[in-house]
This record gives sequence, structure tokens and C-alpha cells, in this order.
Amino acid sequence: MKHIIAVSTNTYHGFTIDQALEGIAAAGFKYVELTAVRNWTEHVMPDMADSELDRVQAKMKALGLECVALSGHCNLTDAGRLNDFRANMALAERFGARYIISSTGEAHFGKDEAFADDVLIENIKNLLPDLERHKLKLGIEVHGEYGTGEAVARVVKGVGSPLVGVNFDTANVVYYGAADPMKDLQKSISSVNYVHLKDKVGMDKSWNFPAIGKGELDLVGMISYLDTQGKNVPLSIEVEFTEDFTMRDKVEGDLEHANREVRDSFDFLRKNGLI
Repeated sequence: MKHIIAVSTNTYHGFTIDQALEGIAAAGFKYVELTAVRNWTEHVMPDMADSELDRVQAKMKALGLECVALSGHCNLTDAGRLNDFRANMALAERFGARYIISSTGEAHFGKDEAFADDVLIENIKNLLPDLERHKLKLGIEVHGEYGTGEAVARVVKGVGSPLVGVNFDTANVVYYGAADPMKDLQKSISSVNYVHLKDKVGMDKSWNFPAIGKGELDLVGMISYLDTQGKNVPLSIEVEFTEDFTMRDKVEGDLEHANREVRDSFDFLRKNGLI
């Protein structure tokens, strides 16, 4: 089964949107997941000038790139952040995305967050008319307090809408959930509607997410399992390197390293007949 395979521009955290798009296209990919995460990776944002958003769209078209999803993480447990997420939905539609991605809380640097299934479910239900209007599906990422697909699936089932599913992050299951990715995928498969294809070195809480194929996760096996279950969902590659590389200001040579990891990911997929 041939999946749509994108690259998340969050792979290029600390780089410009132009550098991200150019690196992704040069590697051979045709699809992107744009990142619009406040105070983290602000490659496109709802409050950017129309002229800048138009420029990015024109750049994508010139590079032959199509937007599959927009990563617009907001704290969905906070009713005060729902309008921010609605703005991200409008942005996603503007770029032609079919999916919008969010964790349950802030992607990074969340403070004083309170997590309760019933509050989260009610807030997401309030977003269903917006998802329908913008022709989007919401993928709730395995992340943070909801660190396994099984935990996110519990919320998805509570919402009870085909517009909401689990964005299964293959490495976050290990990092946040201390779980076996394949076993967790099997537990949550019925709710999965999107996958972050991310590799990991070390089956522990260490920040080391290299190019796919360079870590310890059986990514090909997980894709094969998706296929056996008839889950032809988009796959979005995310390379988050090491914590030092991701968090520090970028220096000469860093862009070349990021581009090489994206190219190596493409080569891995091609070698395994997946692209």
C-alpha cells in the first residue's frame, strides 16, 4: 500500500520556512506538514501578513510541494486556547491541508496544565463544527500526559466523531509513554488517522531522534501492520535530532546536517519500496 509520505517542517526547527521547504523538496519529497506552533516553530502563523502566507504558498507550488497537514498545537484542555486553534484550522484550510495536528497540551513549555478526559472531550466536541466547516480531520498527537496511542484513543472514542483520530507518533510512544510502539499501535489501531514516522535511539527517555532508518524502531514493520489493517493514512516524517542540536541557535553546517538527515530518510523509504 502506497501511503502519502510528508515531512514535518518541525524537522527544521530553528531554520526558516524557505530552508525547510527547499531541503524537503531537494530530498525528493512531494508533501509537507507545515508547522504553526506558537513560541516553538512558527513557520506559518495565522497572524502573519497575507502577503507572506501567499509567498509561502507560491514557494511551495514552485517546489512541487503539497500541504497534507498543519501542525497547530494548542492546549486543548484550555477553553481559552480554542479560538487560537480555530485560527489554525482556517490557516490549515488556506494551505489546502486535510489534517490538523495538535497534542492535548502545549507542544513545549506548557505551564500549569490540568488534564482530565472529560474536559478534553467536551472541548474537542466544541471544535467539531469548525473541523467540518474547514474540511479537516484532527489528529491528536501522542505527546506529553497522553503518551501512548492507547491513552489518546480513549479520548478519541469519547469524542465519537470520524473527524477525530489518533496521530500515532512512533517515537513519542517510547519517549513519553515508555511503551513498545508496535504493541501500542495494535491497541490503538482502530482510532489512528495519521502517523508521525519518527525513529529513536535508546528505548528510554533520551532525546535522540535521527533520520528514519538510523534508530532502533521497526518502522517498516509498523507501516506493514498499518497496511494489513487497511489503514492507508498519511505518514509524516519528523526528525528531532538531539536536544542540544534542536534547542541551540543554529551555526554553520547545521543546515547541511538537517538536509542530509532528510535525504537519508528518503533513501531509506525508497530502499524499502515505500516511496
